[in-house]
Amino acid sequence: MGGGGAPGNPQAGSRFGAYRDPVLKQIETYYDAVPRSAARAEEFGPLTLFVREGAGWPYYARPALGYDGEATVADVDRVRARQRELGAPEAFEWVAETTPGLRAAVEASGLTVHEHPLMVLEGDVLPVAGPEGVTVRMVGARDPFLASAVAAPYAAFGAEPAPDAVAQVAGRITAGLTHLSAALDDAGTALSAGQHQPVGAVSEVVGVGTVPAARRRGLGLAVTAALVADARSRGVELVFLSASDADVARLYGRLGFRTVATALIAEA
Repeated sequence: MGGGGAPGNPQAGSRFGAYRDPVLKQIETYYDAVPRSAARAEEFGPLTLFVREGAGWPYYARPALGYDGEATVADVDRVRARQRELGAPEAFEWVAETTPGLRAAVEASGLTVHEHPLMVLEGDVLPVAGPEGVTVRMVGARDPFLASAVAAPYAAFGAEPAPDAVAQVAGRITAGLTHLSAALDDAGTALSAGQHQPVGAVSEVVGVGTVPAARRRGLGLAVTAALVADARSRGVELVFLSASDADVARLYGRLGFRTVATALIAEA
């Protein structure tokens, strides 16, 4: 699908309305399904709160799949109270064009909303070679470089992985829930890495990050191209991602990703 409404486009709501656009319908269904492999769902009328079971990144609340009513400030406040009770971040994620009324309720509740271009891949991606001395490949659950590949995106964002992060990722790879690609230097150290998470014929590219010392070498694009190739080899028809901002979206545009909507993330 090409040339969708850019972030902030006032016409995007009419062009990509909830369940009128087949691509956004697929993405909405995916967003509802993908957390359920590691979280339980608690229903709050127009909102669903995903609560992680076990260790790992905490989840968020999002619009309930197929719910026709509008979420109110009171609905958002109820979910936030439950998140505080659970010790979970007060976070919401949704697509602006499919749930256009939620932003006002979330902001009225006191949360800050961030916009991110939501991008869908057109066609296939040709392999992108890494620079000399770097090998880009998929990393398996028993790969000796798995720990380094798991750590690289954390380092990219100035964080440290949880003690059991490698075991968590290994388990997801074994279960077919996650597929991991990395750019490895001659010593086997991951300079960049990322994942895709398939659910049926849809997969999202997530967590692509490059360690600060190796940036501006095209490693993130090479890792993303490898993830796309892996997804296609597994029968995935729709590959999508959320870019951090418009500049990063332009980089992904080189691979054939096109902005079709706006992903919104709200935090306290």
